[in-house]
Amino acid sequence: MIQPMRIAWFSPLPPTRSGISAYSAELLPHLERRYVVDAFDERAAYDFAWTHRRTPYDLVVYHLGNARCHDYIWAYLAAYPGLVVLHDARLHHARASLLLQSKREGDYRREFWYDHPDARKNVVEYAVAGLAGPIYYFWPMTRVVVETARLVAVHNESVARELRETYPNREVETIRMGVPGPRVDMTAAAAVRARFGIADKAIVFAAFGKATAEKRIGAIERAIGALAAIGYDVHLLIVGERDASLMLLSELGAPRLANRVHVTGYVADEDVATYLAASDVCLCLRWPTALETSASWLRCIAAARATIVSDLAHTADVPASVARRVDLIAEDESLLNAMRELAADKAARDAVARAGHEWWKAHHTMDAMAEDYRRILDRAVTCPAPKVSDLPAHFVDDYSDAARAIAIQYGISWP
Repeated sequence: MIQPMRIAWFSPLPPTRSGISAYSAELLPHLERRYVVDAFDERAAYDFAWTHRRTPYDLVVYHLGNARCHDYIWAYLAAYPGLVVLHDARLHHARASLLLQSKREGDYRREFWYDHPDARKNVVEYAVAGLAGPIYYFWPMTRVVVETARLVAVHNESVARELRETYPNREVETIRMGVPGPRVDMTAAAAVRARFGIADKAIVFAAFGKATAEKRIGAIERAIGALAAIGYDVHLLIVGERDASLMLLSELGAPRLANRVHVTGYVADEDVATYLAASDVCLCLRWPTALETSASWLRCIAAARATIVSDLAHTADVPASVARRVDLIAEDESLLNAMRELAADKAARDAVARAGHEWWKAHHTMDAMAEDYRRILDRAVTCPAPKVSDLPAHFVDDYSDAARAIAIQYGISWP
């Protein structure tokens, strides 16, 4: 009898508040029908090495994104090569934050120069001095990840092409991202509107996920104010936590935004569908971008909501009928025009919602994603572990010298 493949699955998991945490929680039941999967979040990861030594896994799967909840995964990537699912093609923000906040400036310098040997001589010192930020997007810091992986997978073919061009000797595959269809409770949705004092006939624009400057919240608020000024009854729901550094125009006393901008704070995954149902149009903007595929946008089109997105190179394959697109060069004007059209024209709003929903059904269901994962997992297990001889020292050192020295005093040794 053929034994099922045993997989070690490194990913944030609930209760960690992360899009990838929810992603894994939704996906794993689909894979466990065929594979034996042990999940290793940050709390469980300490058990991996001895578990793998006693009964080796057939494949290790790493989920990496540009967020600090993935920090713990970096300690395992080079030592146990596996399938890397790269959710963001820019990892510099999180990686720099971990190394520099841990006072590992030397490790940061060595890793940066390994990843980006052609960068200008002193650029790394801006980060060490604490002066970096959006500039991180220019240097993705993905070389160690890609060079040590058996196989790399991403959720967008445009991103896959970029990685193949950058690392021509490495294999990169594409996995369709999927989200489940929401279960809508319209009574609860009406209660959401009532709680925030939003009239039944008002047009509700919503932005989902952690509110950051990259989500273009400032531009959205300006558009809400402009629409209110010309007589539209519009409201903005910010559904999620707010980044501490984000200053809302509505909190600075902008008169046209008074009582029109509502921040919910953290919303549990199971309650997101209610807020989707309470919304008329979803705003899924992003700039600068880590080239991520937006799960929050997919949840919006799965819920048959009209959406407005930033016009990005890696989303060029999305048809114009599926979402209204915002030109980043003329963002304020383009965003205002898209929001005014969908606020004024219910037929247009419904048409965009229907087209988006059909796009989700054709490309982004959970079954589609699980099908791709089965194909990629079966391929990754056959890929040899790459031999990389020039990694920065902190990826090679297992930091066991002190323990070995103590053990030798008692006549104990290990390979």
